[in-house]
Amino acid sequence: MTNRTEDPLAYVDPDAIVRSERVEIAAPAELVWDILIDLPRYGEWNPFCIAAESTLEMGASVHMTLKSYIEEGVTFPNCEYVCAFEPSRLLSWALPHDDAWPYPARRDQIIEALGDARCAYHSTDAFLGPNGIHVMRFAGPWVKRAFDDTALALKARAEAMHAAA
Repeated sequence: MTNRTEDPLAYVDPDAIVRSERVEIAAPAELVWDILIDLPRYGEWNPFCIAAESTLEMGASVHMTLKSYIEEGVTFPNCEYVCAFEPSRLLSWALPHDDAWPYPARRDQIIEALGDARCAYHSTDAFLGPNGIHVMRFAGPWVKRAFDDTALALKARAEAMHAAA
């Protein structure tokens, strides 16, 4: 991520970062990774991102259908771009600054191996640039809830798959 002097439109304000709960998962990091990159199956387990499509190549678009945490029964499309891909460790996508939509952001999903059959997972969403704090004030609480729900659902999915293996 950048600081203010590198890119005035994409700097990180520490007060504009959503952090999910860190969940420990009784399953290998590789299994959790496999679940995260199996985008066609997101609708089977992910309560927030109910559909996703991408090649997951660096720079590739990630087209998502997200559940609204503000309006019951409403979904909305979202498109971001892969910016980090470290197998079994980190999957990230970002929304770059655009004059038509000046709200850049970056989501990091982090897996930490804790042994052969244990790992931890959490995610962050950094709302970047001068508008980041405003996005945080508006969207931060529901994004936090969505990310916590996703972390818990990922834990349940991975542990069930590991137990069945």
